[in-house]
Amino acid sequence: MIGEYLRVTAAELGRAIREPDWALDLVEDVQDAEEETEPAPAEARHFSTYKAWDMLRFLLARVDFPVNVIQGEEPFAEDEDWGYGPPRYLRPERVELAAEAMRATSYDQLLRGVDPAELTSAEVYPLGWGQPGALEWGRRWYDDLTQFFEAAAGADDAVLVWLD
Repeated sequence: MIGEYLRVTAAELGRAIREPDWALDLVEDVQDAEEETEPAPAEARHFSTYKAWDMLRFLLARVDFPVNVIQGEEPFAEDEDWGYGPPRYLRPERVELAAEAMRATSYDQLLRGVDPAELTSAEVYPLGWGQPGALEWGRRWYDDLTQFFEAAAGADDAVLVWLD
């Protein structure tokens, strides 16, 4: 399972809500195009936290993060082609709030007081939290996700979110 994101304009969000199949086609087109160019998170329309999504979910929940950036907030399709559960989205104002909160919350703050055994007992995917440096593994994904959300907020974009 991997966490997936797609930046969309307000018009694209409206169409995605009305036509989820169109949105899935858009996702596939953007993924294909960016797979070749591999843009930086701040320039990408598509972003993935790969298997770090559940670790980030766990850490963000510990600090009462104000936006569900890991699973999205509003569902818009029931199509199982999206992966695990329905895709969801964050409206531009929620993307802005998320970007502000991420800017104000460093990865070190997320890790403060965390014992790897907590992740193991909570069965946080993908497991292996007892390995040396396991908690550091999420830093890159959080920093890149922050850049992605900052860029989306700067463009007044919405974000589609799903687990694949």
